[in-house]
Amino acid sequence: MPSSTPNSPRPGRDQGGIRAGPGRDRVPTGASPGSGVLGEAAMREDPVRQNEGRGSGPQRALPHDRPRGARAPVRSARLRAGLTQTDAAGGEMSTAYVSRIEAGQRRPDPALLQRLAGRLGTTVEELLTGVGPEQEPELRTRLAWAELALTSGDLADAETHLDDAAGTLAGLDDDTLPDVRRDALVLRARLREALGDLDGAILLLEDLTARGTEDLGWLELLTALSRCYREAGDLARAAEVGERAAGVLDELGLGGSDEAIALTVTVAAAHFERGDVAHAARMCRRAIDLAERLDSPRARASAYWNASVIESQRGRPAAAMPLARHALTLLQQASGGRNQARLRNQLGLMHLKLDPPDPVTALAELRRAEEELRSSDASTVDLALNRVWQARACLLQGRHDEAGVWAEEVLGAVGDSAPFVAADAHVLVGEVALHQGHAGAARAAFQRAVMALSAAGADRQVAQLWFDLGGLLEGVGEADLALDAFRRAAASTGLQASRQRLHA
Repeated sequence: MPSSTPNSPRPGRDQGGIRAGPGRDRVPTGASPGSGVLGEAAMREDPVRQNEGRGSGPQRALPHDRPRGARAPVRSARLRAGLTQTDAAGGEMSTAYVSRIEAGQRRPDPALLQRLAGRLGTTVEELLTGVGPEQEPELRTRLAWAELALTSGDLADAETHLDDAAGTLAGLDDDTLPDVRRDALVLRARLREALGDLDGAILLLEDLTARGTEDLGWLELLTALSRCYREAGDLARAAEVGERAAGVLDELGLGGSDEAIALTVTVAAAHFERGDVAHAARMCRRAIDLAERLDSPRARASAYWNASVIESQRGRPAAAMPLARHALTLLQQASGGRNQARLRNQLGLMHLKLDPPDPVTALAELRRAEEELRSSDASTVDLALNRVWQARACLLQGRHDEAGVWAEEVLGAVGDSAPFVAADAHVLVGEVALHQGHAGAARAAFQRAVMALSAAGADRQVAQLWFDLGGLLEGVGEADLALDAFRRAAASTGLQASRQRLHA
């Protein structure tokens, strides 16, 4: 179920059913008269039933400090059964006493509570916690449908199921069904990432990893958190996630698990983007060696995939392609889903980076990747990148109008949510305009690319795009903007002007 699935949030953020934190006030078992649940002395106020509520065994307080608008469990169960308070009393207690139970002002003994549950057609557990006998199975079924919708790429349906589950959980005590609540939050995080709301996903994942049990599911959540940090441009935190997990992996003996390998190569990608290429490559090589010893298709695919991406971004697409194809074969054996689609997307890009480029094969891979992305829980950014790369393949084949249309579609889809993708699309629009002889339109598109890329942070991919943009701006006579773009390209790789030379 979703509890072991990676891919959300801080209490109070778009979640109806968030578990209370350790500081949240709860009614303790066997509460004193001053706590809001009246004890034996207060029961003497009901002379008709002085023995009601007495019992020798441990007694749990009935929930009464409930969310605004929510009915107490006893009242909800009685109304569902279609009974009046007199019917519920059954001749062994007063109607007024039933009213006080519903208000949380009386605590019947276990035997009386058992008979009351029988008349109401429910369980003692529901009367104590508010969770009906069918609610947990219904909630888990709804979450299963949400996960299925996510996996198949139906994000609207997934959100509907999660909202329905959150509404049900909001009517229960905060400390009930903790596993269900956690599963709901994990799925909510995956949904936020798939919708391109990286900040929302990060908030959820930060809370889940901070308070979660350090197990395999926790490692998957850390992997998702590192990936979201990286895609949001926060490379320092993406790398720190690995350091945070390293000690725990050794303590728990999880260093050789599939989940640990996936986390390692995800963090390696963050180190690579920060410019620590050698360290990232070593991490991937170690991950490959360990994955081969494990003989796990999933772990091996993860390690080979990230090694291929690093080789590609180092400017060695020919060396990267065999690694990517091997990873793709392994993912197909393991029913790769979204990851299989993303890897095929990268494979298409590698064909565009060959010297000379192979746009025909690239376009075939990218179109197949698009089909796989749309039938999975891939994010809007994944799809946007796919469309940008398809547009570039069309441009390389001389299909300028088609490339321009696709680039404009990407801009309409991502808006300001993915500045790097938007900048790349603006560059494409400008290149199309140049090929069509519209220098003014090209200049305007490149200027829009400058504005978008200014919000994209700093990593190797951003540096490369700044450098390419500098050359294009220079070609349309924008010398000052070109110089600024070249400077930004250098700054994105970590280069800074020497103070000694500046003050010489």
